[in-house]
Amino acid sequence: MKIKQRPEDFVVREGYRFEPEPEGPVWVYRMDKQKVSTLQALERISKDFSVRRRDLSVGGLKDKQGRTEQLVGVKGGALGTSEVVQSGDLRLKLIGRTAQPISSANISANRFEVTVRDLSAAEAARVGDSVAEVQRVGVVNYFDSQRFGFLKHGQGFIARQLLRGDWEGALKAFVATPSELDKSDDAKVKAFWRDHWGEWQLRAPQDAGKRYAPLLRRLREDPKDFKGAFLHIDRRIRAMALFELQSFVWNEGVKRYLGARVPAAEQIGLRYQAGALTFPRALPRALKDELWSKSFPLLAPDSTFEDDLVRDSALGALRTQGLRLEDLRVPDTRQLFFKHEERPLFVVPGRLRMNEPRLDELNRGRFKINLSFTLPPGAYATLVVRRVLWFAAESRGSDAPVGRPWGRPLVEARPPPQRAPPPQKREKIGFLEQQRRRKEARASRRQAAKK
Repeated sequence: MKIKQRPEDFVVREGYRFEPEPEGPVWVYRMDKQKVSTLQALERISKDFSVRRRDLSVGGLKDKQGRTEQLVGVKGGALGTSEVVQSGDLRLKLIGRTAQPISSANISANRFEVTVRDLSAAEAARVGDSVAEVQRVGVVNYFDSQRFGFLKHGQGFIARQLLRGDWEGALKAFVATPSELDKSDDAKVKAFWRDHWGEWQLRAPQDAGKRYAPLLRRLREDPKDFKGAFLHIDRRIRAMALFELQSFVWNEGVKRYLGARVPAAEQIGLRYQAGALTFPRALPRALKDELWSKSFPLLAPDSTFEDDLVRDSALGALRTQGLRLEDLRVPDTRQLFFKHEERPLFVVPGRLRMNEPRLDELNRGRFKINLSFTLPPGAYATLVVRRVLWFAAESRGSDAPVGRPWGRPLVEARPPPQRAPPPQKREKIGFLEQQRRRKEARASRRQAAKK
């Protein structure tokens, strides 16, 4: 299975609402982008239109891979004299003005159009039944791999250093840990500072190093003020350092909770960036109604619980990280903190539809299907797609079980085909030798017949 093989294979359109205010201080644009993350797009807008980053606002962070439309708020003035402005492959159209910066409250829903490629005929034939299953059961509202960018790029959970007050370790993980997956200039900048840590008078030769200029200026003023330098990182990126750990604990806690409520035989597993996730395939009506209406907490020091099983599951997941609720505090700063939130336990894709399988023009002899659906803000379309295609989500050719990577696999992978042993080379013998061997064989058969 392949998704996002082309940018147009993954399209998301942000449904929005805002109160028009003709004299409002925030100009609202609809941004069309592809192959660039929301944060990268904001960086470009800030640079190309000379707008301060703190004057730009968005409702949510959209994925780099794919084509997306979303709102951008610009405080203080328009980006240009015309209604439509362009920055490379970013297109921004002015649609109004409002009184407040754009936030998640302005998003009503996200509409997705996803092309799934590289399916076998058997896999494509199963999609219809799986769509019906997802409509009956819903999808556990986990955080998917996109949430764990630092983890993906080898920087680990930066929140661990922050909770210990290790500001230098956190800063080094952020600015001096190049990713093996990243071949961009940004990775070269990180490699430069890894090799020249502490030599703040130097400057990375790549232009991408300019994005770290504020924190490096602080280090040139005070070479040991790692906390001050870290706090010069864009607040959205800073917050992600805490969100990643908080989201991982949420995922692990929900797995524990569902494991206590749903029999293992009724669950399937899918791998993701931070491990594996479990999903029920069937739920009794009463349990489904309960779980669909339930939330699960994103933990903070002030978290409280009304449900004993929720408490035990959430705190158990936190303990596996060597943490207690009171440990979820970044010392000596008010700018970084964990906030308690209740996240819906399940999400039900709206208007979930699929078309008939068609031949895949990018993968010879394979098939593609199109899925379309809506999701509320904060839910992950990639998770819905992989849940629908759970039987095809693992890499083809893998000998590993398709399902949970621990305990008894829920679905056993088909064993690899047994290859016939290579043919043995025939011994070359002459005509007379062949005749001699035939006579010996006949003599042996006659002798055996006499016995």
